[in-house]
Amino acid sequence: MPCPYDEEKRMEEIKFTIDEQELTAQPGQSVLEAALQAGIYIPNLCWDSKLEPYGGCRLCVVEVEGMRGLPTACTTKVTPGMKVRSETPEVHQVRKITMELLVADHPLECLTCSLNQRCDLQKAAAYLGVDKSRMRRSERTMPADESNPFFVRDFKKCILCARCVRVCHEVRGLGAIDMAKRGYDAFISPFAGLPIADSICESCGECVDHCPTGALYVRGEAILPSKEVKTICPYCGVGCQMVLGVRQNKIVKVLGDLTYPVNQGSLCVKGRFGLGFASSEDRLTKPLIKKNDQFEEATWDEALDLVASKFKEIKEKHGGQAIAGLCSAKATNEENYLFQKFIRAGAGSPHIDHCARL
Repeated sequence: MPCPYDEEKRMEEIKFTIDEQELTAQPGQSVLEAALQAGIYIPNLCWDSKLEPYGGCRLCVVEVEGMRGLPTACTTKVTPGMKVRSETPEVHQVRKITMELLVADHPLECLTCSLNQRCDLQKAAAYLGVDKSRMRRSERTMPADESNPFFVRDFKKCILCARCVRVCHEVRGLGAIDMAKRGYDAFISPFAGLPIADSICESCGECVDHCPTGALYVRGEAILPSKEVKTICPYCGVGCQMVLGVRQNKIVKVLGDLTYPVNQGSLCVKGRFGLGFASSEDRLTKPLIKKNDQFEEATWDEALDLVASKFKEIKEKHGGQAIAGLCSAKATNEENYLFQKFIRAGAGSPHIDHCARL
């Protein structure tokens, strides 16, 4: 028997066509969202699933039957029976000229760029067959802002898509950066042109995540990961899920998981940039027991037996209240619950605290 919810959902779906291929979209979806959802690539740089449509880059223009000009697919809502053409000669020509204008002042150093093979601009240019620009080249000369300890702002590679500005305003609600000046002199800047480290920026890295080029990049993150692992951030009890890019057993990239309802891809400064301890050479990998004033490696059984005997000795000699426990925010809520239960019920002590100030 069909599910009433599924039947209702099918009734709400909007049918339309792209290049004579029939597709369905949900009410309120844009042409670009519906196309990408169906696996049809339409070049785009300023669109982002977490942000309001912007229509700034003009790469996603399409032809829509009955509509004048070439509207942007990201700002055009799907309507029943709509007929869209995304691969006509006119559309391709407009997109190609737009891309040539974008790369006219963009550094041609893709092989040495930290975002090589992960760059949306590179992907769109390859799709449109643009490997050089017929326009007169005039690279920007603004020096990079390296004041932030976690990421670098390279103005020469900025295409003014404003994704970093919009995510700072719309997602984080901070507004640490905005568009400054106009025309060719426009650039992304904190208030009064200050370095990013002197602004109200909280170093969450959300802007870096959403930058489609190498204009914003994490320090030391040029290495491509060989695999991805999903895990939970170890820093607090919120439970943000992250996707770790791993190579040779080291974390080389950190992203928030867009599909996880708790954080929806967002991370704070600790979760995004504070995982260096995982591969630190100073990290302990085995228990250490002090013998003759020197720490020596031991097995977990030896270490746990020693701790248990010391707890027992203290409790018998001084009572359970001589024992105190300090929980860690890096442990799970379940582990912290068991720990406080152990201190209160096992040791018989009311002295239990939790430190989330990491």
